[in-house]
Amino acid sequence: MASPTRRYKSRPALPCPAPQIPGSDPLNSTTPDGQPASNAELLTTLSEHASLEHKPYADVHDGLTSPAARKSSFMELPAEIHLLVTEQLIYPDALSMKHVNRYFYNLVDTGVRKKVEWLVQCRRLHLGCPNHRSCDLGSDVRFCRGSVKLLMQRWREHNECEARPGLGCLVYSTSTCVHRRKLRNRVKRWIRLKLTIDIPLLILALLVVLGAWWAVPLFA
Repeated sequence: MASPTRRYKSRPALPCPAPQIPGSDPLNSTTPDGQPASNAELLTTLSEHASLEHKPYADVHDGLTSPAARKSSFMELPAEIHLLVTEQLIYPDALSMKHVNRYFYNLVDTGVRKKVEWLVQCRRLHLGCPNHRSCDLGSDVRFCRGSVKLLMQRWREHNECEARPGLGCLVYSTSTCVHRRKLRNRVKRWIRLKLTIDIPLLILALLVVLGAWWAVPLFA
């Protein structure tokens, strides 16, 4: 006959108290002489613990939000990307970029090919184009003279944008030119203001002229 087996119930293990480090519990802080800390001392201890707990995360946050991590400069890109970007620019933009600094002056190409491509583009879009045959393509100084200089200035000031329906902005290659519309609104406001001021004066001058013309036969 088998002997009965006894069943024992396992008791849950009692939690082992963590070793108390002096000053680790800010709510039970005491003074050096063993007296309970005052409210002001408790608040100071709590702020110190909070700063210690959040310091690692603050370091990470400062590293992510530093100026170097937030944005990268165009000058930090490789020279190959700079060269690819400059090859897509038209002559006026390439000439402006060339004179930014010495690095781009030696990198950007504004040779005959760029000049001819820009002139062909102006002719294809029915824009202003130099008609005289003395246009020198040899250098930028000799090329940017006379009407070419004026055309480039009109190009940069958005005067050539939206010259025809569907042309859009030639500077930013967008469907609409915001700068051109601002200029139109500014001109319209100026004309409206001038008419508002000058119309009463014109009417008064017209009445004076008509009165003088009517009064001349009476005194003749």
